[in-house]
Amino acid sequence: MIKQKGVTLIEMLISLAIMAIAITAVAPSIQSILIKNRIVSEINELSAVIQFARNQAIDQQITIIVCPSGDFSVCSNNWDDPKIVFIDSDSSGDRGANEELLATTGAISDNNYLTGPANPLFFSATGEAAANSNLILCHSSKDNEYARQLSITLQGRVKMSSDSDRNGIHEDTTGTPISCP
Repeated sequence: MIKQKGVTLIEMLISLAIMAIAITAVAPSIQSILIKNRIVSEINELSAVIQFARNQAIDQQITIIVCPSGDFSVCSNNWDDPKIVFIDSDSSGDRGANEELLATTGAISDNNYLTGPANPLFFSATGEAAANSNLILCHSSKDNEYARQLSITLQGRVKMSSDSDRNGIHEDTTGTPISCP
């Protein structure tokens, strides 16, 4: 008997066809997992920097501001920009030359976008926020399955949206499904 030392062309083609079918079936779910992981990573970073700002306001007994900024000095309204956290010692609402920058975050990734309030987030010395605020992070596809929301209460608490009814769409604090603007 002669031992075979390879595969025939037909065996190789069948193996390639099976692999192609498996990859085609698995690829969309892998992409969805990657999108969700990126969204969760960015919303967690944002939540952490907001909670840091509130804690610093309480610890230092001074007003702290969180806002988006393209140049790390002037606040903007584009929440896709990097976020800055600074001490507002002169109560101007803007970062002055002598006001310390406490923390920064990176910009939102190109495949996602963040909508937020028109004004920066202010935390007083007691940790209270100047206003109720909502930040909604979405994927560029605007698929509500990927939408996540951070709610900042007047007490300064940060609450993350959750999927309480397990239908694949996160709800805000009132139970209303979040939709991408």
